[in-house]
Amino acid sequence: MAKQRKLAKSPLATSTSATAKPTKKRSKLSSGKPPAPLRSPPESLKPLLETLEEKHAYLVHVDDKPAAFKRQIFAVPVAMNLAVAALFCWRLYAMGTWYLQLLASTLGYPNETTIVAAEHDFWEVVLPAIAWRSSHFLLDTVLFVFVWPWPVEFFLGSRHGNPVNWRWNVGFRNDEVVVRRSRRWDAALTKDDVAISEKARDLLLTQVALAASPEYLREKTGYLMMNKAWDLDWGVMVDAHIMIDKKMATLDTFRLLALVHSDEFGWLAVDLSDGAKPVTPEEEERRRQIFLFRDALSAVGKEDLFFRWIEVVQFEVTRPGGFTPERQEIVAQEVRDLFGKEGIDFDTFWKESVGTDGIAGM
Repeated sequence: MAKQRKLAKSPLATSTSATAKPTKKRSKLSSGKPPAPLRSPPESLKPLLETLEEKHAYLVHVDDKPAAFKRQIFAVPVAMNLAVAALFCWRLYAMGTWYLQLLASTLGYPNETTIVAAEHDFWEVVLPAIAWRSSHFLLDTVLFVFVWPWPVEFFLGSRHGNPVNWRWNVGFRNDEVVVRRSRRWDAALTKDDVAISEKARDLLLTQVALAASPEYLREKTGYLMMNKAWDLDWGVMVDAHIMIDKKMATLDTFRLLALVHSDEFGWLAVDLSDGAKPVTPEEEERRRQIFLFRDALSAVGKEDLFFRWIEVVQFEVTRPGGFTPERQEIVAQEVRDLFGKEGIDFDTFWKESVGTDGIAGM
């Protein structure tokens, strides 16, 4: 399998450590095993795990949307990035000579862009020239710093691969492996071992539950699953399909599972496939409501507020004594205060976006 990224340890370092005298590390857990639902990942995934970054969590599933639909979805960013690249080429063609003339004038070679301030009226000639040139400098700086990276990453990104390389190698298939990589929220997983810290484990399971709900997987194709919590890892997706094509693993191996690294146990998996605990109708309705609420907050630019709300509720749910009706009332007020600071009435916003007076079963 052609690996898309450099490994954390070189093969030489691996072989050297293998010949060294092994030292048995005593587990911090009395059972010597990771707590449920964490478990060892399938052995067939070992070549892929060696390419993953230990500081991130990964969420793997199979996107079964029709290939024709995926082709239509992918055509949009291709067209957009080609348009941005064409804009830059036109801008370079239109303004390149002007910038060269400015540079030459600065170096002491007079040309049509040269303005001798002492020979012209400041208000009528010099100031307008400064303003006009500054506007062009500002525009081109913004384009270069904030817009130009889009097509560069789309076509040439190398750290985690890029969408074009992914489609070039994988093509469009009815069944595609999608690998999402955690973003900023995973700092807690690096700070505290997920196998030891219950708080880190709860954070992982909460984020995974939101990102892997049946409704969410049904309504979105893989390319549209990039958000503030998860990004797509193009290189890992290419590697996964190389493994499938070379019969190193089957498609079912990637059906639905989360991967996270533990200092205590190495890579661990959370199996979310159909063999896991079934979802009750009440849980399914609760998830539907939460996704409606998240989408409504995203529409008004308050997606960060959604994740802060999740953290508050998750913290209270895991406290000793259970999430009793009394605790729910206290948390409800905390949430109202949290949203109130952002100028949002929680109860009204929930009613308008979800259509109910509260979360199902709570």
